[in-house]
Amino acid sequence: MTAKKMAQGPRAYIPLTEDERRERAEHSGGEPVFDFRSGAAGPDSTAYVDYHSVDALLSLQHPRTGEPAELAFYTVGQVQELLFKLLFTEANRVRDLLFDDRLDDALWCLRRMERTQRVLVASWEPVSTITAAEFAAFRDQLGVASGIQSHMYRQLEFALGNKSPRMAEAYEGISQLHKDVDAALRAPSMYDGALALLRRRGAPIPEDHVTRDFAQPYQPHPAVEEAWAGIYRDPAGQRDLYVFAEALSDVNHQYSLWRSAHLLTVERVLGSKPGSGGTAGVAWLRRVAEHRFFPELLSARTAL
Repeated sequence: MTAKKMAQGPRAYIPLTEDERRERAEHSGGEPVFDFRSGAAGPDSTAYVDYHSVDALLSLQHPRTGEPAELAFYTVGQVQELLFKLLFTEANRVRDLLFDDRLDDALWCLRRMERTQRVLVASWEPVSTITAAEFAAFRDQLGVASGIQSHMYRQLEFALGNKSPRMAEAYEGISQLHKDVDAALRAPSMYDGALALLRRRGAPIPEDHVTRDFAQPYQPHPAVEEAWAGIYRDPAGQRDLYVFAEALSDVNHQYSLWRSAHLLTVERVLGSKPGSGGTAGVAWLRRVAEHRFFPELLSARTAL
């Protein structure tokens, strides 16, 4: 350590320069330079902790019982909320890119969405190891808490096209949450962006399907089905739209896998008991798992 650094004391840390880092790396045979602190992060932190707000993140787990399995349940729930937020942001970006006719950029973003969804599906694995007895040991602490109350999940559903004014109304008593959910309800979905793009490309999409009230549930139309079927009949001539259709199908597929994993996990842990928040539990999840986004994209396969 230089005399200057020593004189300033431990709290006046000065980060290594690039030349100093390179010199240390040469002497260490390429091993990492263990100089974790940074001036921005302060003397009691590291650049990594500061950038990711790790201290704040790791302080947010508050299990309410002594049951060890509760931490897995608690942490996975928080991880899924973060992934919902990421997917919601990406879905809106894809929609905006489609409205701007930037299909190549939208496809790249859809690629990342699909990878993120795979992580979301896999996140059920730790919860699936919780036994019925372990879950019973902390379930009472949930009270009326239920995943159906997640405003981030609801916004993601709306962003992908599964609109429901009734579900948005459930948040009316919570001002900021209702504002966010209602905004997602009224905004065009990713599928609305897709149909607008197809219409601009000359597909026979009815005008009232691209200028409709976006807050209302989407109603499938035979002309939209035929538009997708036409793309699948000519994959070489409409290559970019064909790849786009399959990218949307990937998103649909991964979301269905997540719903199915949710259903199977709850069935394994809870059996046929009523679900949290007043739902019918597995029976209700089974109905939800049957939903698919982008309806004509799927029905077009039957028309081929």
